[in-house]
Amino acid sequence: MKFTKRILMSAAALGIVGAMSGVALAADTIAIITPSHDNPFFKAEADGAAAKAKELGYETMILVHDDDANKQNELFDSAIAAGVKAIILDNAGADASVAAVQKAKDKNIPSFLIDREITTAGVAVSQIVSNNYQGAQLGAEEFVKLMGEKGNYAELVGKESDTNAGIRSQGYHDVIDQYSDMKMVVRQTANWSQTEAYTVMESMLQAHPDIKGVISGNDTMAMGAYAALEAAGRKDVIVVGFDGSNDVRDSIMKGGIKATVLQPAYQQAQLAVEQADKFIKTGSTGLEEKQLMDCILINADNAPKLETFALTN
Repeated sequence: MKFTKRILMSAAALGIVGAMSGVALAADTIAIITPSHDNPFFKAEADGAAAKAKELGYETMILVHDDDANKQNELFDSAIAAGVKAIILDNAGADASVAAVQKAKDKNIPSFLIDREITTAGVAVSQIVSNNYQGAQLGAEEFVKLMGEKGNYAELVGKESDTNAGIRSQGYHDVIDQYSDMKMVVRQTANWSQTEAYTVMESMLQAHPDIKGVISGNDTMAMGAYAALEAAGRKDVIVVGFDGSNDVRDSIMKGGIKATVLQPAYQQAQLAVEQADKFIKTGSTGLEEKQLMDCILINADNAPKLETFALTN
């Protein structure tokens, strides 16, 4: 009976790369490479992919690049040297990741991307991403409604190297900018980080104490912003996030953060493994490279049904 081999790579464990580089794994192993599992979204991706891979009879090699393109490149070297059958990847940069995916392709190892796209087509077999623009519009519509269609607000933006950050921001503004009584008074990146968002929110509040709302590019930053607002006694400020995390679900149910947008991380990762399995066995997925999955608005009405980036019946 096959076992699932899990190797969790972090900055402290990078020395394993060299040790593994000359060692081939058992046959039929799929590498799963994501950002840090400290973010529950990425952990859900890894867990979903690993569960589906095990179900389909594969072993797994689970690696973490910490949003570091150089580390990601080394992890690709390790996966290639280990002879994995496929790579499931949530990448460390739209431009910076192209070379690593191409390197794997040149060694006949197909890559299946989830969550984040790369800028070059025809390198990965699949790029399965949430419809970030559609999701951002859902979040923006709810934000406008919660704000009563007026008031000053702040925007927290994700990493500039991540295509999703720009797409979500554009989706927000294509809705919000239609309302002349809503004014964005400050916009700043917090690099998807909760800690950084806390600090940024403190500065925003000092400079703009009259803000009525905060719209965030992801839930992690939304949690940091809400914590800063709570510490400042400003629970009156409306906060909306994006991802559909359990943490934000709990906040919504307690009357804290008002809404988020669910992107189905677990399901997306499982779909990528299913496509990898089909490609390994037949040489084709039978699908287009770029595939979009719609997002779902989460607010007080349906938050109790949210669990690990999926809605239960």
